[in-house]
Amino acid sequence: MSARTSGPGVAVAGVGMHPWGKWGRSFVQYGVHAARAALTDAGVAWTDVDLVVGGETVRNGYGGYVAGSTFAQALGWNGARIATSYAACATGAQALDTARARILAGLSEVALVVGADTTPKGFLAPNAGERWDDPDWLRFRLLGMTNPAYFAMYARRRMDLYGATSEDFAQVKVKNSKHGLNNPNARYRKEVAVEDVLASAVVSDPLHLLDICATSDGAAAVILVSDDYARRHGLVDPVRMKAVSTVTPTFPNTVLDMPMLSTDSSGGVEPERTFKESLALAAYEEAGLGPEDVDVAEVYDLSTALELDWIEDLGLCKRGEAESLLRAGDTTVGGRIPVNPSGGLACFGEAVPAQALAQVCELTWQLRGQAEGRQVEGARVGITANQGLFGHGSAVVLTR
Repeated sequence: MSARTSGPGVAVAGVGMHPWGKWGRSFVQYGVHAARAALTDAGVAWTDVDLVVGGETVRNGYGGYVAGSTFAQALGWNGARIATSYAACATGAQALDTARARILAGLSEVALVVGADTTPKGFLAPNAGERWDDPDWLRFRLLGMTNPAYFAMYARRRMDLYGATSEDFAQVKVKNSKHGLNNPNARYRKEVAVEDVLASAVVSDPLHLLDICATSDGAAAVILVSDDYARRHGLVDPVRMKAVSTVTPTFPNTVLDMPMLSTDSSGGVEPERTFKESLALAAYEEAGLGPEDVDVAEVYDLSTALELDWIEDLGLCKRGEAESLLRAGDTTVGGRIPVNPSGGLACFGEAVPAQALAQVCELTWQLRGQAEGRQVEGARVGITANQGLFGHGSAVVLTR
C-alpha cells in the first residue's frame, strides 16, 4: 500500500512532555507543563482550545478521576468542553480517539489531549479494598500474579516456541538504552551491556530486573486540529493522525490463544489472529496502509520479551522472526525497521495515562525530523502499540 493515502485524518499541531522521573509532585503540575509545551510547539493560543481530554489517573484521588476538568481548571477556565478517559496503559490513545472523533465530526477545531501520572515506588498494584469483580484485584490477591509474573509467562512462551534466549531479551534492553541516551525526556540515560542485564536480580524467571520497566512520574500532551484550522493558521505539511485502533478481543475463541500440550504430533495450535494482531490490523485498515509502509515503531516494552512479541504482532516480521531482526541490528536506529527509538519503557518507566501519548510525541518528532541524536532518517510512517489490562489496547498510525 502507498503511504500517501487520503481519507480521515487530523493534524498533529503540537506535542509536549514533562521529563520522566521520580519527582514527588502532583500529576497536575506535570500535565500543565506538558500541555504548555504542546501549545508552544503548535503555536496555538490556550484560548483557541475548544476541547480538553484528560487521561485519568485513578491513583491520584478525585482530581485524577476527572482529569479533563482538572487540567482545564489548572490551565485557566477558557470555556472548552471536557472529557476524561481511562483505559489502563492505553488511556492516552483512547483520549486521542475521543478528540479526533469530535474533530472529524465537526464538533471541535482544536483539542488538547493530556495525560500525567505520579506513581508509587515498586511495581504497580491495585487500589486498596476488596473488589471481587475486578480481574486485576483477583489476580493479585488470589493468584499472587504481579505484572512481572505474567511478563515472564510471555517470555517463557517465546523461549519454548521460538528458541529465544535470555541473551536476546537482554539485547533489547541494550538497544533501547542506547536509543534513550539522547532523549532529554528519558529517566534512565545510561548504556548497559548484556552482562549487566544478566547479572541483575531475577525478578520472575526468566526475566531479570533490567528486563522489566520501572514506574515513573511524567506527562505528555498532544494538540490535534482540524484541517480547516491548520490551513487558516499556515500549518504546512503537518504530521497527520491517520488511525486510532482501540479494538477489543473477539470471543468466543474457537482456538486457544496459548498452545497446549497434546498427544497429537502436530503439537499446539495457534489462533488465526491474536488480540494484539487485531489491534494492528484495525489501525492499518483505517489508515489505508500496511506493515510494509512502516518506517518506525514505538511499542510498549513492559518487558524486553514483550517488545519482541509486538514486532510480530504489528506484522513487521513473521512469527518467530523477531529475534533474528534484533540480532541483525534491524530494529535499532539505522536498521531496517527501528523500534523504540525513544528508548521505550526501558528508559522511561510507566507513567500510565501518559504513555500512549508519549509514543505519539516521539513519532511526531521522528516524522518531523526533530529527534536529534536518535533520528530515523526519512521516516514518513510510524505506528504505536500499547496494551492495557482487561481488554484495553491501542495502536495509532501517524504519517507525514
